[in-house]
Amino acid sequence: MLTLTHVDRSRGRRAYASRMASLALVVLGSSRRDRAGAYRISRACRRVVARAAEMAEELEPRVAVFSGWSPNGGASEAEQMQNLWRGPEVELVLEPTASTTAENAARTLPLLLDRQIEHAVVICAPPHVYRARWFFRRLYAAHGIRTSFEARESFPLRRQSSGSSAP
Repeated sequence: MLTLTHVDRSRGRRAYASRMASLALVVLGSSRRDRAGAYRISRACRRVVARAAEMAEELEPRVAVFSGWSPNGGASEAEQMQNLWRGPEVELVLEPTASTTAENAARTLPLLLDRQIEHAVVICAPPHVYRARWFFRRLYAAHGIRTSFEARESFPLRRQSSGSSAP
């Protein structure tokens, strides 16, 4: 026999949030040069920022760190990602100098250590996730920070029309 139990979601959410108080989201940038020669974050990166905002609603992190540089002195990837943020009010921290995945890991680490973060969720585009796992797991673990990874799909799935006979 199946028994259903009522769960007080508001209390449970607060309890869960208190466990996640030492959580950070680390959002990795990527950019491309546009026709005018300016570097702008890519569509995939915009999706990464949107996913980070969704995750912030769910996980209630203490901080969201945006990491990424500007190759030509314009707005950095980190600044562009911060400008797109539509997530909840959390501390937003910019790391605007990293130009490689190794630099993303090395330059965000002190920002997390200063805030006594114990767990980081690294959010990036799928092509970036293998490098991110390699660098972040090794470096962060050596300093006692657990890591998990979220890779946002680069392109949304196309919807089939209702009259389509495709499988």
